Amino acid sequence: MKPSENAHDWLGKGFYFWENNFDRALDFAVHPPGKKKYKSPAVLGAVIDLQYCLDLLDKQYLEWVKYSYKNLSMFAKTANMLLPTNIAGSKAKDLLIRNLDCAVIENLHGMRITNNLEPFDSARGVFVEGDELYPGAGFKDKNHIQLCIRNPNCIKGFFIPRKEVKWNSSQPVVEKS
Repeated sequence: MKPSENAHDWLGKGFYFWENNFDRALDFAVHPPGKKKYKSPAVLGAVIDLQYCLDLLDKQYLEWVKYSYKNLSMFAKTANMLLPTNIAGSKAKDLLIRNLDCAVIENLHGMRITNNLEPFDSARGVFVEGDELYPGAGFKDKNHIQLCIRNPNCIKGFFIPRKEVKWNSSQPVVEKS
């Protein structure tokens, strides 16, 4: 595997995973954004220890990201530069190209290194994406939790996921997909 290093990777540079979401991962592999196509789309499972995680489901870390944006914004203004922007994909209404988010996260990592603070091994965030499940819904059909692993030592191993078997009191029931 190679880490992703795109300027639009919303959680910064690293290895990207869906948290406990086989179907969403497979959907992404079968229908990747843009023109990219995979010859044999598949899902690979991983055992991951997030270690020191920039968890964007935790208020403390959200405050740090907000501070990083202010810091980056002040720097851009002082240097007479424009901040990158988040934009929708070619056929999507969602902000899929997250240049600003990536810059803010990478700035936070840089600030920690500059200040001799412990670097984050991983980042975790909710990605709201897709169509509303019903009119006025706050839920969308492609929502997921995404992980970005910066420290490859967080990845403990890989496995081929198997279909989940549901158990009832009398016999196992295999879910169909």
